[in-house]
Formats: sequence, C-alpha cells, structure tokens
Amino acid sequence: MDAFAFHLLVTAVGLGFLHTVLGPDHYLPFVTLGRARGWTVRRALVVTGLCGLGHVASSLLLGGIGIAIGLGIGHIEGLEERRGDAAAWTFVAIGVAYALWGVRTARRHARGLEVHAHGGHVHLHAGASHGHEHRHIAHPATLVRAPVVRVPRDTTFWALFLVFVLGPCEALIPLFVLPASEGRWGLALATGLVFSATTVATMLAVVGLAVAGTRRLSFGRLEPWSHSLAGGVIAASGLAILFLGL
Repeated sequence: MDAFAFHLLVTAVGLGFLHTVLGPDHYLPFVTLGRARGWTVRRALVVTGLCGLGHVASSLLLGGIGIAIGLGIGHIEGLEERRGDAAAWTFVAIGVAYALWGVRTARRHARGLEVHAHGGHVHLHAGASHGHEHRHIAHPATLVRAPVVRVPRDTTFWALFLVFVLGPCEALIPLFVLPASEGRWGLALATGLVFSATTVATMLAVVGLAVAGTRRLSFGRLEPWSHSLAGGVIAASGLAILFLGL
C-alpha cells in the first residue's frame, strides 16, 4: 500500500466518524422513535443498520455511475446537494405528520376508556379522570371501545429507509471519486467500504447506547406525548440540515 492509499483510507475512517457524530439526523430519529414505540435495542439496531446501509450505498452507486458516464466531481456533488435538500424536506414532512398523529393519539388516550377485568367483570375507567366508575357487563364481547389509531411498524421503517436512501453522504463523494477518476477502482471501492463501515458502525454504537439508556427513563405525564416529541425531533433534524448545514 502506497502513502496516498494509506492516507486516503485513514481520512475515510475519520470523516466517516465525524460526519455521523456531527449529523444528528444519523441517530436522533432512531433514538426518539425507539423510545416512543418501545423498540428493543435489537430492533433499533436492525432498523438503524438497514437505513445506514441504504444511506451509504446510494451515494456509492451514484458516484460510480457518475464516474462511469464521465461526470466531473462538481456535477456529482451538485446531484448530492439536490438529493440532500429532498431528503431534508422529507424528514420535515415525516416528522410533522408523525407529530400530528402523536397529538391525535395522546388526545384520544386522554379522553378514551381504559378497560380491564376483575373476577370475570369488565370495568371501564375514564382515561382523563383520576376517579372512575365501575360498570358490570355480562358480555364483554359487546363492549364498544374508543377507537385506537396505530401506525403500522412497516410504514415507520420504510419511511425512514426512504429518507436515508435519498440522503447523501457528501463527505464520501470526493474520497470515492478521486481514486476512481485515476482508474484506481480497487482503491476507490476500498475507500468507499471503509467510509461506509465506519459510518454504519458509528450509527449503531450511538443508537444502541442511547436507546438502552432512554429505555430506563420515564417521561411521567409526558409519556402519552412521546410520539409527538419524536415527530418534533425528526422534523427539527430536517430543518437543521436545511438551515444549519448539519
């Protein structure tokens, strides 16, 4: 390995780590959604890993196609910038939609009926009041419950995955394009893989530690609003990308 290749690979590790840690959109959505939706650490890591792979693979693919058809680094970076704006606005849209769903769910929870059984009798508890009334119902099957709205888990995953596939790895493009433009495709591939592995590994480490920690926390009276808080964090991550360049 020559000095150029060594320094390029070391740079790929450093930039992969820094661009992940300094970009809250790489981990905050998974941490807040994991806490709100009660994900296990394992589930959070699986979702994070798949989204991270989609994130880096899309940039590698775009960079490879750009070089193959003769585009310069400036053109490729321009495409990445436009992809970044699209991903950021998608983050905002998903965050706002999820936050609004969270508000609706919390309000339904606050005024809905909570049901539990004692000795074969079904008791209704008004969710918004500390005091409650017991009604004995002979046939629980006829009980009409307040409607519960649920967001399918697959919808949450695919929405995140789409955003991360759209989201570019700006730091990866020059690292990959430089050796590729000189015909050193092996070094370009190695650089891309090192950067990608560092990025995904950093995402997994941060998310794993944060989800494990937040699972021990209680939001108290804010617990029913955890979905709204998660949506707000996701939307804020998109706005930070757009206006702060994070």
